[in-house]
Amino acid sequence: MAIATINPATGETLKTYEPLSGDAVEEKIARAAAAWASYRLTTAEERAGWLRSAADVLDADADAVAELMTTEMGKTLASARAEVAKCGKALRWYAEHGPTLLEPERKDADAVGATEAYVVYQPLGVVLAIMPWNFPLWQAMRFAAPALMAGNVGLLKHASNVPQTALYLEELFRKAGFPADVFQTLLVGSGAVEKILRDDRVVAATLTGSAPAGQSVAAIAGDALKPTVLELGGSDPFIVMPSADLEKAAAVAVTARNQNNGQSCIAAKRFFVHRDVAEEFTRQFTEKIAALTVGDPMDANTEIGPLATESGREDVEKYVQDAVAKGATVLTGGKRVDGPGWFYEPTLLARITPEMDLYFEEVFGPVAALFTVDSLEEAIEIANGHPYGLGANLWSDDEDERARFVRDIASGMAFVNGMVTSYPELPFGGVKQSGYGRELTEVGMRAFMNAKTVWIGGASSEHDGGHTAGAASE
Repeated sequence: MAIATINPATGETLKTYEPLSGDAVEEKIARAAAAWASYRLTTAEERAGWLRSAADVLDADADAVAELMTTEMGKTLASARAEVAKCGKALRWYAEHGPTLLEPERKDADAVGATEAYVVYQPLGVVLAIMPWNFPLWQAMRFAAPALMAGNVGLLKHASNVPQTALYLEELFRKAGFPADVFQTLLVGSGAVEKILRDDRVVAATLTGSAPAGQSVAAIAGDALKPTVLELGGSDPFIVMPSADLEKAAAVAVTARNQNNGQSCIAAKRFFVHRDVAEEFTRQFTEKIAALTVGDPMDANTEIGPLATESGREDVEKYVQDAVAKGATVLTGGKRVDGPGWFYEPTLLARITPEMDLYFEEVFGPVAALFTVDSLEEAIEIANGHPYGLGANLWSDDEDERARFVRDIASGMAFVNGMVTSYPELPFGGVKQSGYGRELTEVGMRAFMNAKTVWIGGASSEHDGGHTAGAASE
């Protein structure tokens, strides 16, 4: 894929970039390593101050950045503005809480025969972030804010269709006052990733993307013994039980599936509705999906913009056509929108079976799959039979059902009577083929830190640390 801004609403190529040469990449890695040598010695309070400045810069640039994201990947302007605001919130959250989260954790010194015992969290170094196009600012910020707060240095390899957003991120941290080269963007194709990741100066990697991309990065990093955090695909279940508020559940279901033009890993994609309320929920769900306004993402009245790439729309079409050919029923939508750009109608399919490709695959577009079930147990069993396990939704006012859902659903996140989303205050990530590791909160910040155990004894005449003849070790 060329490194270029192509407006998905029109198909017009607006700007292209030449990939960095091997020598240019080498220079950037060297600069990153040099930057880390001094940046790791900065104080948590200094780093928090730079994060606050970055939030202020982002606030000032909000309108321009939102328009840029809409132009590059087609999200509605309202969605883009919300994404900018969310990034500002994350920057300020880490600025406020980061210094406290980085304080040493005191342990029971007496229990281990020490005068002092604690854990200190220290940054690892240069971290490679491989990010996708669907939330071009937020996905990168989800890495950058905690990583920079921790004292790490970032190299961003962003998706090739959002190069201007990628370059803006580097500019943002520079304008905020961070030391030079602490965060750099690499305009390179996916073929350059392995050499970068194998470089000894790059100590870890994080990737948000497809399962195959995650497998590739994990294999390379594993061979080089480097830690990784992987946030991969998702096909989140959305379970509706008889005690649910159906009107609210149906309204949230529409947003949960069609957010970001249907291009979200944590979008609800499979809807399991109890038979007792299936008819009414389906009626409301279908009507609300059919009423969505598809059009120019810059228009304030538009609710669904284009898919980000032409190939993405082709993939969605193939999944829907395959399902229909194998017996699925189209309740609304089901085809591309005529005219320029890569638009596809918001779609609801019923009578889904395992023979259909979309049963086990992630459909990255505004297509919802509807199932009717006879019990919560049946819904959970079918949901857990899927290879992904990112997020999951339950709509129920029954306490026992909620407890069973939280206990039994195979997912990294479980939301009850609400839509799966991400917050700086909560860990984010999945299980199974949805990846491993966590982003956000202190868990995400410490993913690329060394939890160093510190044991301090008294004078050597008073303490010997247990290292006398015959003392047990390890």
